[in-house]
Amino acid sequence: MTIQDVTEEQDITAVETLADVIWREHYTSIIGEAQVDYMLRTFQSKKAIKKQIEDGASYYLMMDVDIPVGYMSLYLQEQLLFLSKIYVSTSKRGQGHASHALSFLEQLAIDNGMYTIELTVNKYNNLAITAYERMGFMNSGSVVQDIGHGFVMDDFVMRKSIKKES
Repeated sequence: MTIQDVTEEQDITAVETLADVIWREHYTSIIGEAQVDYMLRTFQSKKAIKKQIEDGASYYLMMDVDIPVGYMSLYLQEQLLFLSKIYVSTSKRGQGHASHALSFLEQLAIDNGMYTIELTVNKYNNLAITAYERMGFMNSGSVVQDIGHGFVMDDFVMRKSIKKES
């Protein structure tokens, strides 16, 4: 697997396409179809992705040879790398893509003088919570964010400390 920076229009289209498939498969049973539709439109449309990149987000595609199989988005903040999104296609889960992506993220954080990765995960997304815990993340609290149109994100905040190289 390789990780490719999202910079071109076709990369943004690939992220939008992956998001639509992955979110509908995974999140409909957790947050319902109406909220999935709203969140895809609001946060994962080409227009929204372009705006996030303009505002400082970095997006990356996870590639299996030349086929996009997942994506992630992050922000480099003052003291930590905030992992906003990480998603792998259902058919490609369990094949090491997320672990490879995490290694990439850890190195990116270290290269930027950061030794913590933080993310939020829906409190009812048990598969993801278990995966994050296996990768060394610990629950450090919870947050509820109003995202508009009567919807909220009810999440755990998870953090992973990265060992400083000697």
